[in-house]
Amino acid sequence: MGVIVELSLPADTFHLGQILTMENATTITLDTMVPLGNKAVPFVRVHGSVRDSFEASIRDHTSVSDVHVVTTHDREILYALDWEPTDEAFFSQVRRLDGHILEATGGADQWNFQLRFNTHDALSTFQESCFEADIPLTVERIYNPTKPDAGPWYGLTNPQRETLMMAVENGYYSLPRRISTQELTEEFDVSDQAVTERLRRAIETLVTNTLLLTAEDDN
Repeated sequence: MGVIVELSLPADTFHLGQILTMENATTITLDTMVPLGNKAVPFVRVHGSVRDSFEASIRDHTSVSDVHVVTTHDREILYALDWEPTDEAFFSQVRRLDGHILEATGGADQWNFQLRFNTHDALSTFQESCFEADIPLTVERIYNPTKPDAGPWYGLTNPQRETLMMAVENGYYSLPRRISTQELTEEFDVSDQAVTERLRRAIETLVTNTLLLTAEDDN
């Protein structure tokens, strides 16, 4: 049975957090980490008019070989980073224990993560490994999304829940469709890609934390 943990840790205590630290109050979202060989390529979303300073800042790190702009929309830019992490203990432990990053947002001082592990034992091992590696994470909440009284909205983040609810209530999945992706982007003031990614993640999280786990229990 899956378990979700919400935690925070200082930006300067893990390698990617150090790379992405900005002096101003820019909000950065880790969209995903795509496996490529023995490393994972981070895709990060930057909010605000800080393109030049952000790119200059991360290029100063010796472990970053390049940064690519994937998409831009108004004040939001999606980047892909080419990097060679020297000692990324935090993400290494997540991957080693088959954990999944559901949400990750950070700034100059702190990052907040929502992680999902397949079992409570895996989560316990993750916490012990972080403690042994001197990673000062703070656990905010732990819950099992399959239990109605254990956590809200089956693991969905507020943006995912709000976007999915509005899409369903306004006929995004109806035939014919009664609301367009563009209308959803205008409602939430984000890019087309951000809306479709929220919906994709929301559906995947909802199915993973309900139907798939229920099917496992029936076997």
